Amino acid sequence: MARGIEMRDAHFPGQAPIDAYGNGGFRFADMSHRGSLLCLPSGIHGWELQEGEALTVEAFAKVLAEADGIEVLLVGTGENMRPIPADLKAALKERGISSDPMSTGAAVRTFNIMLAESRAVAAALIAV
Repeated sequence: MARGIEMRDAHFPGQAPIDAYGNGGFRFADMSHRGSLLCLPSGIHGWELQEGEALTVEAFAKVLAEADGIEVLLVGTGENMRPIPADLKAALKERGISSDPMSTGAAVRTFNIMLAESRAVAAALIAV
């Protein structure tokens, strides 16, 4: 019996550097992904947040759930840097996560360096 296309949540089960970004997505581990990403200890996950949308505690629930494996969270906020709202910054700090907002390009470069140094780093990257 024929089955239609099976849709799954986008997830790469490992940590990998980001090879390229732009045109609304990212390239990593010989794959490409359209849309935003969460790069966490459990792997690289597709993320629904788009440039200009609010940075909310709810949007970062998956990050907070993996707080034990994260010391630094790089937040790529799109084309331009924008601040992390106080309630989100407080929720991250409460779980022991230092957060650093920057443009997505800067976040990708910093993530790759920190990953190569085997640091406990995660990234929330809004596609540009």
